[in-house]
Amino acid sequence: MNSQWIKEQFPILNQEVNGHPLVYLDSAATSQKPRAVIDAIKHYYEWDNANVHRGVHTLGSRATDAYEGAREKVAKFIGAKRAEEIVFTRGTTTALNLVASSYGPSVLSEGDEIVITQMEHHSNFIPWQQLALRTGATLKFIPLQQDGTVTVEAAEATITPATKIVAIAYVSNVMGVVHPIKQIADIAHRHGAVIVVDGAQSTPHLKVDVQELDCDFYTLSGHKMCGPTGIGALYGKKALLDSMSPIEFGGEMIDDVGLYESTWKDVPARFEGGTPIIAGAVGLAAAIDFLQEIGMDEIERHERTLAAYAMDRLSNIDGINIYGPSERHVGVVTFNLLDVHPHDVATVLDSFGVAVRAGHHCCQPLMRWLNVSSTARASLYLYNTEQDIDRLASALVQTKEYFA
Repeated sequence: MNSQWIKEQFPILNQEVNGHPLVYLDSAATSQKPRAVIDAIKHYYEWDNANVHRGVHTLGSRATDAYEGAREKVAKFIGAKRAEEIVFTRGTTTALNLVASSYGPSVLSEGDEIVITQMEHHSNFIPWQQLALRTGATLKFIPLQQDGTVTVEAAEATITPATKIVAIAYVSNVMGVVHPIKQIADIAHRHGAVIVVDGAQSTPHLKVDVQELDCDFYTLSGHKMCGPTGIGALYGKKALLDSMSPIEFGGEMIDDVGLYESTWKDVPARFEGGTPIIAGAVGLAAAIDFLQEIGMDEIERHERTLAAYAMDRLSNIDGINIYGPSERHVGVVTFNLLDVHPHDVATVLDSFGVAVRAGHHCCQPLMRWLNVSSTARASLYLYNTEQDIDRLASALVQTKEYFA
């Protein structure tokens, strides 16, 4: 991987922050955007801007082709059988809420079980918590191991014939751990349950094949994989999507509207009422092209090497506590400096031009499990280098000395 060439594709990285060259280590929150994505969105607005599925004029046809072409591209990128299994959403949060609000009530009743983990992002925690409260279902948690991992054995012991839905992230946004999704899916299906996979942190970093994983639903966010904000997707097995009712109503999702009742279009249109996120889909398609040009296997290899380097460099700093396993890990390193609040750590790092995240990372149940209120998090991506990690380590040493 040509790290220098890759970094040059991201205009925002070519700047100084507080008098230092920017080191961006917050890609788990949102990734930066390459010039190819920025140009694709600009070209759409300058040349093809029109509403889709409506006008027969040239601009409308071009916009529709671009929008539906993006759906095809997403389907191929994650290994879906057909484009109709891809529903465009605002992102992972919307996609998970769609499943919880439409599919969930149709299969759950009092005494049924929803199985999740304590390390889920709030977007994959609260929808199921609230669904359990509405339906009388029981919310259960696969216990975490001491290092924050989820084992197949723990999943086997938690999922029962009463389980109807298993919802779990493929990759934790705090621990960086990669969960054994295929094996958990096998357990869920053996008990007659469906598995919903939060793919917000896995899709940018791993080669994903939803058919190989045999997940029933899978979600992704464009802004975490070099695409624009406000666009994401829900994958669902077509039979499941066909069984679901829309939760938003308006133009374009209807088949026929009568005075007292209406019917809906086939999937995915029934879930995409109103003017869709056309420019976002164009940008997401360009992001997929960019990632595939580099190669997802190459991106994963680069990040695993970089994560190992980061774990080694940071673990040699006295007074640092790193959370999560050292293996089965993508480029997320979550840590605290002894006796220094994470927000103070992040503020001082920013003074050196190093951008990291501080807070509970939308994972308050996990913070309580870790017995902390918050942590600092450095999250890596394809444009980061060992030199970035060296800058982080040096700035952390200086931060520690400052507060000492």
